Amino acid sequence: MRYPVVLFDLDGTVIDSGAIILASMRHAADTVLGGGFTDEQLLAAVGGPGLEAQMQALDADRVDELVRVYRAHNEPLHETLSLCPGMDGVLAELRSRGHRLGIVTAKRLSTVALAFAQLPLEHLFEVVVGGDETDTHKPDPAPLLLALERLGAAPSDAAYVGDSPYDMQAARAAGLRAIGVSWGRIHLPGALADADVIVDDAAELLELV
Repeated sequence: MRYPVVLFDLDGTVIDSGAIILASMRHAADTVLGGGFTDEQLLAAVGGPGLEAQMQALDADRVDELVRVYRAHNEPLHETLSLCPGMDGVLAELRSRGHRLGIVTAKRLSTVALAFAQLPLEHLFEVVVGGDETDTHKPDPAPLLLALERLGAAPSDAAYVGDSPYDMQAARAAGLRAIGVSWGRIHLPGALADADVIVDDAAELLELV
């Protein structure tokens, strides 16, 4: 066992949520601002400093309204969520091997709960750190370090698996192994430049940790 602790991002890594995030970002931008944004612009900050920061990048003067419209559209869509291919088997196998698993996500805990209500995975994770639990957010290492603190684990014993540049930068800043996954469909292929290794299939994770 190379890494007794394996932490995961949630969106685009464990759950296949890229489509509902994009749909909700576009709905908010169209409703509040009249549209005019590319997919890349709408998704650029996803997975990093939080929803408010994502909306700040669209219009700093209308953040609260953008967030409200986004959440009203996005939360019901969690009923359509599915897992990223192969992740259910990989998570179960890692647990059976004795790895301690956790989630570190930009989502608020209440929104994580919506995902777990649709996809009953919560029992697999020993710790869940939401985006509303730290003052600073990925790419800052604080959320990852909080997860390790709750587990009583050292960074050298842990890997972080994610699909965004913010995940990889946070992992490096915290001293964890940075494992990028290519299946998130949220960020462009070059977004994982800071990863220690990139995997294209969930089963590959079993060989790396």
